[in-house]
Amino acid sequence: MKLQTELYLDQKRRWPTTGRHILAQFDDDTIVVYQAYRPAIGRFAAEHGFFGGDFSFQRMSWLKPNFLWMMFRSSWGTKENQETTLAIWLRRPAFDAILQEAVHSTFVLGLYAAENDWKAAVANSNVRLQWDPDHNPSGGKEDRRAIQLGLRGDALARFGREWITRIEDISEFVTAQREHANSSAHDKLLIPREEVYPVSDLTAARLGIDSWPPLTAGKK
Repeated sequence: MKLQTELYLDQKRRWPTTGRHILAQFDDDTIVVYQAYRPAIGRFAAEHGFFGGDFSFQRMSWLKPNFLWMMFRSSWGTKENQETTLAIWLRRPAFDAILQEAVHSTFVLGLYAAENDWKAAVANSNVRLQWDPDHNPSGGKEDRRAIQLGLRGDALARFGREWITRIEDISEFVTAQREHANSSAHDKLLIPREEVYPVSDLTAARLGIDSWPPLTAGKK
């Protein structure tokens, strides 16, 4: 498995505990996002390095950079039609372009002049953005918010065929760590190593991403 892993408890100590942040594994060239599918779709993607076969390009498809958020949504790979967990390496310029096009899935007062302006932005964008409560490995809510990004239309087509550099089926890893996730101590739980993903000030302001490390009083 190509993913870099680290004990959950070691990572938890350095992660922000509140606010909206993009937690992800990334390097200078790529960022890892996660999706979960039924085996037929997952196997095709992992074998070919792109999406096809039974995968539908006519529906919205959601990307999750945060591994634990994916685990919460798929119940650690036990939900029906989410048994196969994929780690997907995207080119960073592509991911940054996704963020730039993203529009909130619900109207956010202050980011748009009026609700009609938000509706127009939704109609003109192929990327949706949602901030949801992050969760610990056992499913408990955190104060921190996790991001997920929904792609449709041209954005989904380019994601599925152009922007991916690698796809890996990590279902065996998920299964192996599931028992440690259900332990109250979590002392043996290994997960992909994640850090706060950096974004431009303009993108942060538009998407509601909080600064990290947090700004201290009197400093900008």
